Amino acid sequence: MTTSPQATSPRANAASAPPHLAVVLFSLAMGGFAIGTTEFASMSLLPFFAADLKVDEPTAGHAISAYALGVVLGAPLIAVLGARFARRTQLLALMAVFAIGNALTALAPGFGWMIAARFLSGLPHGAYFGIAALVAASLVPQHRRSQVIGQVMLGLTSATIIGVPLANLIGQAVGWRASFGLVSVLALLTVLLCALFAPRDQAGRSDPLRELGALRSGRVWITLAIGAIGFGGMFAVYTYLATTLIEVTRVSPAVIPFFLAVFGVGATLGNLFVPRFADRALMPTAGVILLFAAVALLLFPLAAGNPWLLAADVFAIGASVSLGAILQTRLMDVAGDAQALAAALNHSAFNTANALGPFLGGIAIREGLGWTSTGPVGAALALLGFLIWIVAWRDASTAQLDIASASERASLKNAPAKPAPPLAPDDRSRSDAVGDPVA
Repeated sequence: MTTSPQATSPRANAASAPPHLAVVLFSLAMGGFAIGTTEFASMSLLPFFAADLKVDEPTAGHAISAYALGVVLGAPLIAVLGARFARRTQLLALMAVFAIGNALTALAPGFGWMIAARFLSGLPHGAYFGIAALVAASLVPQHRRSQVIGQVMLGLTSATIIGVPLANLIGQAVGWRASFGLVSVLALLTVLLCALFAPRDQAGRSDPLRELGALRSGRVWITLAIGAIGFGGMFAVYTYLATTLIEVTRVSPAVIPFFLAVFGVGATLGNLFVPRFADRALMPTAGVILLFAAVALLLFPLAAGNPWLLAADVFAIGASVSLGAILQTRLMDVAGDAQALAAALNHSAFNTANALGPFLGGIAIREGLGWTSTGPVGAALALLGFLIWIVAWRDASTAQLDIASASERASLKNAPAKPAPPLAPDDRSRSDAVGDPVA
């Protein structure tokens, strides 16, 4: 099986699609499952490792921010440095580093060591998802890109149904360190699957300077800003969800995995169905998701007192995760030749939101606004993301008009000249008179 270097030729992609596409997507999604488990489980385990490492919960949130910082810095750096390497080779190396980072987290003797291990674990995150998205998109026609990217992202969202609740249960029963050990094992399993089934491709034809060209595009930066701001609201709520359930909803810690699974079901169904609409209307779908998230986040404080209402609201907040696959496709459209960097930067933006949301939510909690104040903070971030989306949408509409006008001008320029209309009787007689010397 081979892949094209760019996911831009629908005919070539359709012709080269492997016979076992589902197996390839499953192998790529397994890496997302491992990443999603560690990213979201660390939030649900926050009360437990905070107590064990003797730090308060807002301080323990710095471990989550350290992971996010690793993603933000690692994604563009690895994408640029790995431009000349085969994508399959990069997938294997990234998941190996990810396995080491999570093993070191499980063995961390103190909070400082944990911060360093979480940063290392985050470095491969964005680059892995970016490369996996490009591999998946290169195997299908262009009109199916959002769907297969969403299927790769199903690994991350299904982790919130299975991996995160399982890690939380293990963390409560055995200890939080065992949960990160489980993630390390999942990462090694991904290395094995990708070694067996990931398409074998040649060394990358791109180069670092070409990849860096994506940074000159204003459309790339606007798309990244939508994710970096708009996604922050979901993380503001999710980071402190376990504590909110204990302190506000007054449920037993044993029930927390149920709510985490409900969030995961919402995220998984969102990634299954929303990209189908995005393949028809990409930017409008992104705008609707941002508004939907803002409403769900605003309702969070009202629903927090009732377990069933809160479950429904958490489900809705989870569905907004589908914005990630939509923005990934948008970046492919505006990045030009710098596909790898743009795809990786999407996850830098995602984890900028992962750092920003918990940080702002923690400030609101420390100011005495209560655990549910993360909902309004998140809604404000989603609405700010929507305002940025308006700028991107207007730009996209203008670009489409420019393309249509250019196409129309080209067609008029290349159109054959129309024959002159027949002369009227009076004009015919005048013409004859001018051409006749006798007259």
